[in-house]
Amino acid sequence: MTANGPYSCHSCGHTDLKTILSLGRTPLANALLRVDQLEETEETFPLELVFCPACTLVQITETVSPEKLFREYFYLSSFSDTMLRHAADLATKMIDEHGLGPESRVIEVASNDGYLLRHYKRAGVRVIGIEPARNIAHVAQHKHGIPTIPEFFTEQLARQLRIEDFGADVVHANNVLAHVSNLDDFVFGLGVLLKVNGVGVIEVPYVKEMIDGCEFDTIYHEHLSYFSLTALDKLFQRNALKIYDVERLPIHGGTLRIYVSYQREPENSVLQLLEEEAGWAGDRGFYTDFSEKVERLRRELVELLRKLKAAGKRIAVYGASAKGSTLLNYCGIGNETLDYVVDRSTVKQGLYTPGTHLQIHPPEKLLADMPDYVLLLTWNFAGEILEQQAEYRRRGGRFIIPIPSVKVM
Repeated sequence: MTANGPYSCHSCGHTDLKTILSLGRTPLANALLRVDQLEETEETFPLELVFCPACTLVQITETVSPEKLFREYFYLSSFSDTMLRHAADLATKMIDEHGLGPESRVIEVASNDGYLLRHYKRAGVRVIGIEPARNIAHVAQHKHGIPTIPEFFTEQLARQLRIEDFGADVVHANNVLAHVSNLDDFVFGLGVLLKVNGVGVIEVPYVKEMIDGCEFDTIYHEHLSYFSLTALDKLFQRNALKIYDVERLPIHGGTLRIYVSYQREPENSVLQLLEEEAGWAGDRGFYTDFSEKVERLRRELVELLRKLKAAGKRIAVYGASAKGSTLLNYCGIGNETLDYVVDRSTVKQGLYTPGTHLQIHPPEKLLADMPDYVLLLTWNFAGEILEQQAEYRRRGGRFIIPIPSVKVM
């Protein structure tokens, strides 16, 4: 099936894109609501996943304005202990391997609240964050002391920084490349920022893990692209940068971390993964049964929740996450089945989930209220959350993990 409409690939511009999965029309995943907005009609957008046979990039067809998506944002990385450990380990690794010190400069694109750059700053390295969400850039600047430019990253901004002598020894771009509609402009801009011997470190969700693990909830309008190393290699080569190393990481349900430069040649890690991907990345057949797997999981989860509700069980939700919004809206699960949501993020508490209109409370409500079950939508942080909720579980509360398959713990 060919995607309908005048869509062209976000990476190579190819127009004959092949449909993989349709999740219908959904509200924007992070468009949390105030109580006075609950009676208003929510804006929804089609959520269609397609495959580009020319460059192998998997992507969605709808591009929502980044101004609408990112100028005010509700995800702060620092609320996750897992993310903070991940950031600290990465900063330590880069400082040690590249001998970074007071004369070095590290720039992060989509720097959020400074969760990564603060580790460099503590080590005496000069840092600059670029973060378009003005509310989060304010937190980075005024709470954590991270110099932050509250703008979207473009090649033009990169050139402006270089004119001002802000070349980077290291540029980070974690979980932002998927948000970008003009990939060539963004990647070329990363290269502009880098000094001749500089290194770019980019993390993206890995499309193979998404397909294999039935992680359909990672599909939402902020995530335009879903990458293989094959698709990344074509993109970066086109913009004069070489991927010289790659790591596969478990975080976020499966992540690729790539290292890019102007000068270094691909190491065995890159060559081996490209060879492995040759067997599936460009094969449309690899993606075609994803829709059937997603529908089976939806039916299984809905059936379990309905049985529990019919038996008089009370069910809460952990995680007012973007991925949770996709799952609940696609599955058609709302306040007829679920009682409320809890989330550690203080900026989300008191608001309501898009589409499903569940009120968001602090996690302490679980112990005070003791619902029978908690549907864990932030399953990618399951280990951290189950440990935090040990007392709730000790008292008999149980968690439902929906991805990669439905299980009760």
